[in-house]
Amino acid sequence: VQLQACGGGLVQAGGSLRLSCAASGRTSSSYNMGWFRQTPGKEREFVAAISWSGGSTAYADSVKGRFTISRDNAKNTGYLQMNSLKPEDTAVYYCAANSGFLSKVASGFGSWGQGTLVTVSS
Repeated sequence: VQLQACGGGLVQAGGSLRLSCAASGRTSSSYNMGWFRQTPGKEREFVAAISWSGGSTAYADSVKGRFTISRDNAKNTGYLQMNSLKPEDTAVYYCAANSGFLSKVASGFGSWGQGTLVTVSS
């Protein structure tokens, strides 16, 4: 599966953004989708993940209640709705895909999109 993320940008604290992740290639196979983020000098950090059916989701504690992950399999697209953004949410956000169990670690995902930069100003 090939992934392409978009939707990043500059937003003020308290604002919202929606990231999208379009999948192509072997989309006939079921795959989970995840979002990670990374800042310079730090490890890639788990943000959220969703199962193929959408029936299972997982979130990092730091984004629970503010971010919502979803997907539209008819469009082969996943989304990350980010509300009440904080300056500490500033990072490059990556979408990823895997098969099997719903992972929360970067090493559990085999397909990655290019990053999209989210900048939250205070």
